[in-house]
Amino acid sequence: MAKIAVVTMMVVVMGLVLAAGVNCQQLSPFFYFRTCPEALPAIRAAVFAAVAQEQRMGASLLRLHFHDCFVNGCDGSVLLDDTPAMTGEKGSLANANSARGFEVIDSIKSAVDRACGGSVVSCADILAVAARDSVVALGGPSWPVQLGRRDSTTASKDAADTNLPSPFSSLATLISSFQSKGLNARDLVALSGAHTIGQAQCRVFRTRIYNDTNIDPQFASSLQGSCPASGGDNNLSPLDRFTPTRFDGAYFGNLMSRRGLLHSDQELFNNGTTDQIVRGYSFNPRLFSADFASAMVKMGNLSPLTGTNGQIRQNCRRVN
Repeated sequence: MAKIAVVTMMVVVMGLVLAAGVNCQQLSPFFYFRTCPEALPAIRAAVFAAVAQEQRMGASLLRLHFHDCFVNGCDGSVLLDDTPAMTGEKGSLANANSARGFEVIDSIKSAVDRACGGSVVSCADILAVAARDSVVALGGPSWPVQLGRRDSTTASKDAADTNLPSPFSSLATLISSFQSKGLNARDLVALSGAHTIGQAQCRVFRTRIYNDTNIDPQFASSLQGSCPASGGDNNLSPLDRFTPTRFDGAYFGNLMSRRGLLHSDQELFNNGTTDQIVRGYSFNPRLFSADFASAMVKMGNLSPLTGTNGQIRQNCRRVN
């Protein structure tokens, strides 16, 4: 039965890849098949090594891809350092002192360039594949990553501040944000399931554990020791307290028990329109895995630069 479920999920995701190809005809899972067949194995090896050294890194790399795609498309812009002429996305509200894994991406880029004999693979594609491989490394589903993105030559802090969802958002705001990217409510809930791994800083969940009423009192109390009412802004707590380093469906059970760490998490199960989706994923982890994989393919297709647009950066942190 498990083999049937895996095959079924891959068929569904491949169907979505083919359908998405109508809009992104220059993207293909086989884009580097001839120019650098060693690219994907090199990325996988580097990601697995990084996650083995620090399991939290899997969530960090997945988050980088999400934050890249939601700001002007999946173009590697989140990786660019500031310059005198450009204030990039690393200093945005959602990324400052929070986004991490840049050194790992640098290391992966070097490994891939060695395998390919030069800069053949874009930083945007490296982010997309690293996100998939991070999920797999932590026990989650796989999916065929469409490839052929090129890298942007600019980035925008203002665009990041405008486009990246806030952990304080209401359900209506979250749905609107995702709809603006062509992602529906089911995609929203599935992609939010990425919070089954990773950690969050006290500053983004303090208001929830002291002020929100839709929270389990014992859960709130257990967090207040490491997240005081003032101070300790950077203290970390796992987004899923039970299996924080395994990609599974426990996150949705947490929401049903009013133990979502972020306000925006609990909004997905708060007598609203997405409650039933959360219930479905909690009771059927395979459904969550399939929908998460499909939503990642959709998100990875957001406004890619292809053809002669953009460039293939030699250094992911700066424009050639």
